[in-house]
Amino acid sequence: MDVIARQYFAEPTAIQAQGWPVALSGLDMVGVAQTGSGKTLSYLLPAIVHINYQPFLESGDGPICLVLAPTRELAQQVQQVAAEYCRACRLKSTCIYGGAPKGPQIRDLERGVEICIATPGRLIDFLEWGKTNLRRTTYLVLDEADRMLDMGFEPQIRKTVDQKRPDRQTLMWSATWPKEVRQLAEDFLKDYIHINIGALELSANHNILQIVDVCRDIEKDEKLIRLMEEIMSEKENKTIVFVETKRRCDELARKMRRDGWPAMGIHGDKSQQERDWVLNEFKHGKAPILIATDVASRGLDVEDVKFVINYGYPNSSGYSSNWKNCSQYQNRHSIDFLYT
Repeated sequence: MDVIARQYFAEPTAIQAQGWPVALSGLDMVGVAQTGSGKTLSYLLPAIVHINYQPFLESGDGPICLVLAPTRELAQQVQQVAAEYCRACRLKSTCIYGGAPKGPQIRDLERGVEICIATPGRLIDFLEWGKTNLRRTTYLVLDEADRMLDMGFEPQIRKTVDQKRPDRQTLMWSATWPKEVRQLAEDFLKDYIHINIGALELSANHNILQIVDVCRDIEKDEKLIRLMEEIMSEKENKTIVFVETKRRCDELARKMRRDGWPAMGIHGDKSQQERDWVLNEFKHGKAPILIATDVASRGLDVEDVKFVINYGYPNSSGYSSNWKNCSQYQNRHSIDFLYT
């Protein structure tokens, strides 16, 4: 409660108010709510209560709570929240993900952690190498389940879940509810409670002005430059430009910097250190233009984003929709370049 008070939380969000009683009851559940609606605390605070009712960790024990997240950035974001509450409750948490040195992550696991936040690939590696185990894992969270399926993680998820105890509690969180996520819920959850905040259909936040510009592909560069001239003349100008490919991300970032625009690019082939640095520069407004592939399109908590431009329309409508429907961002503009 001291940590909650320091965060100035006056009352729970809708998904927290509905999700906490179900999670605390020990039942399996599915929570569907917009990005930015408070889903992380919806499962972390009940996780801490759950852990406090379990026997203490012994040497060689794996985590009691396992959170699976689709991307490194999202996993780190969850770890930042978990670490603050764990410190207050004298619990330990760690974050394991690819693209970073394995040594420190292995040391954390071997010392024992009650909460482990992991991307599926790195977790499978550590399980196969015997660096951790899931014998004590009785609280499993699948965060951004729809995104993990979009990224092709279903085999890794199934392989991980197969190693879990049959008496586990499983919580699945998602921003959308497509048939693939429904099937995953049917396969992994027992007699689950489904909580939905808002409409199940993808829809945009009405506080966001959306503009669709239908144009030919060769016109997009010129239109983007004219648009950036207008945006950069404004006081609040933090902008994300989504592109389809990593190559296009690098090309556009280089071109904009060459033309004098404060732009930086982020995609899955960049090192973890570079991705962290780019996101930090963007969050603090030092580089207010972020050129990104869908690695940055879901779940990340970046304040004061004023404009979202879909320069290349995303492969899944869920990518752009989750920036558009996010309740924590008000008065944002979304500009989609559609071309024939």
